[in-house]
Amino acid sequence: MNKNSDKFTLTGGAGLMECLLDLPSEAPRGIALVAHPHPLYGGTMDNKVAVTLARTFVALGYVAARFNFRGVGASEGVHDHGNGETDDMLVMLEHMQAQYPGLPIALSGFSFGTFVMAQLQQRLQAQGRAIERMVLVGTAAGKWPVPDVPADSIVIHGEVDDTITMTQVLDWARPQDIPVIIIPGADHFFHRKLGHIKNLVIQLWPRDGDSAA
Repeated sequence: MNKNSDKFTLTGGAGLMECLLDLPSEAPRGIALVAHPHPLYGGTMDNKVAVTLARTFVALGYVAARFNFRGVGASEGVHDHGNGETDDMLVMLEHMQAQYPGLPIALSGFSFGTFVMAQLQQRLQAQGRAIERMVLVGTAAGKWPVPDVPADSIVIHGEVDDTITMTQVLDWARPQDIPVIIIPGADHFFHRKLGHIKNLVIQLWPRDGDSAA
């Protein structure tokens, strides 16, 4: 946490959700949701990749929201294999849109969190609700049935990731014709490589007045 971070709680499908909001120094230009890695393998909203994503979006002028999935930290309930977690992410989205109406929405996740976010995007698309863009780091292809994502999604993967291999991610991305950015020497948790994630997203993200194209 920093001086511009606020803890709060929401009520999801399984009870209370422990949430954290990171605020930019000026009026936000958008809302960014961040999803953390698998809760049964130590994943929390304080995971260093999730924190990096939140800080990156704050640097871009977004208000960044994340929460502990069911059964993690002070969040109630038990792990629901991505289904209940997606329900809860929608609760977070609705809350953020009520607090910051009219702002564009960015979705980001790491590992298992990419599965949750891809499912959320699929639900929103079916409802005719647009998002601005997605950032997927260590995409969980091959581990979970990650749905297709928008063509302009930023997909970042580690070269030596032995949790979710580069081959698995490329096999998922190839039919969608989505580029995958490979970080040389990076493992699944991007040890000593976190700065690359932030720099790449900032470089690739549209500035105010620009288009993602």
